[in-house]
Amino acid sequence: MSVSIIGMSHTKFGRLDDKSVYDLLLEAGREALEDSKVKASDIGSVFVGNYSGGGFNNQEHLAPYTINIDPDLRFSSAVRIENACASGMAAIHQAMNALESGQCEYALVVGVEKMNSLDTDGVTKTLAMASYYPEEGGKGVTFPGLFAEFAKGYMEKYNISEEDLTEGLRIIASKNYRNALNNPYAHMPKDLSPDDIMALSEKNKNPMIAFPLRLHDCSLVSDGAAALVLTKTSNIKNNDKAIDIIGSAQVSDYLQLDKRNQWEFAASKIAIDKALKSAGLTINDISFAEVHDCFTIAEFLVYEALGIAEPGKALEIVKAGVTQADGKFPVNPSGGLKAKGHPVGATGVSMTVAASHQLLGTPIGAKVKDAKTALVINFGGSAVSNHVLILKKHDC
Repeated sequence: MSVSIIGMSHTKFGRLDDKSVYDLLLEAGREALEDSKVKASDIGSVFVGNYSGGGFNNQEHLAPYTINIDPDLRFSSAVRIENACASGMAAIHQAMNALESGQCEYALVVGVEKMNSLDTDGVTKTLAMASYYPEEGGKGVTFPGLFAEFAKGYMEKYNISEEDLTEGLRIIASKNYRNALNNPYAHMPKDLSPDDIMALSEKNKNPMIAFPLRLHDCSLVSDGAAALVLTKTSNIKNNDKAIDIIGSAQVSDYLQLDKRNQWEFAASKIAIDKALKSAGLTINDISFAEVHDCFTIAEFLVYEALGIAEPGKALEIVKAGVTQADGKFPVNPSGGLKAKGHPVGATGVSMTVAASHQLLGTPIGAKVKDAKTALVINFGGSAVSNHVLILKKHDC
């Protein structure tokens, strides 16, 4: 049995001071239902991807609020899914399980996070709870610090200089900023070249956050939501806007960073390989990818997990332009978390919406030529909880 996307929506991402977590959830949910043409009364289960409504908004137990999307959702099943920054795609996977098991015929997934209700210190503390708190977050280790360990480990493992690595990271940041120029939902689209980003560093407008990662290597503190309506593929009749989920995988690794190699995303690679195998495809069959670039080093390391770069060779494909929108293997044509934004519970759903629009020929971001298939990887923590989907347009 396979599952398909038949409705989707995406709010603006950014600092949305005039909207609450409730507003964002309602906006995304209602628009996805309208887009799907499915009656609310036919939705059997609702899954809400939300990392920390309690930490950010003093609201745990958020899922039942989805009934306010439409009163006909009353008495449906509604649950909140938390899996750090992978909460959104974890919610998609739970919806897929419900559909494939026969629990329901139609499912609504809403990913939402309202982060800017807190100041920087509050956001940092709340996000730190997604790390191994006794030895990481609880001892002042932030997520920039955790991903900086991967950058340092990679430099040491492959004898890459700081200058060379940071050049590659600037290219990635520039690519994603520019891809987001055509994304109406993006938090921070910018026409910045790699040299422009270097100039910001020289002018002290791109400060070091955690060596060697600077401000422009980091994703954004964003508010926003995205939503999907899913059904069994067998339920689709003559729908030329449907997207089939033809492969998927979920893989977890040790929560503690010190139990893993700090120069690779081992679990990401396994998840990608499993998802491709489940779809009966190889990476050469994929047109483009939306990947979890919470930091530029994360996108850099995902290149090697994808297999589009050999271990230690990611810098070569960055410099060759392979992952540009017009390159051999475009990555993050939406602008990625770096520029599109990263409201953590919404991110996996947002990435899936962006990839689906690209496959339908209605891109939100840079256009990928002849896009037939997409791979989406969303992970939580320091590449701990890995969720992958393989997508293609439904054949009517």
